[in-house]
Amino acid sequence: MVKIRLRRMGAKKAPFYRIVVADSHFPRDGRCIEEIGTYNPLAEPSEVKVNKERAIEWIKNGAQPTDTVKALLKKEGVL
Repeated sequence: MVKIRLRRMGAKKAPFYRIVVADSHFPRDGRCIEEIGTYNPLAEPSEVKVNKERAIEWIKNGAQPTDTVKALLKKEGVL
């Protein structure tokens, strides 16, 4: 199954995430199919950038967003 999920980047104690489309069998920070956005929780207010067209296209094709990504996409107005 294809999932839309977060890939952790950044240094220790300074997380930065990329929103990626990946097979559910791949590791969290492993191989991905496509990167569709970023999420910075340390910015005030938290900063989310998403390619809305690609996110909608992946969801239409059956990709399942994780709970966290679903909340971020709702915040951005994609869902």
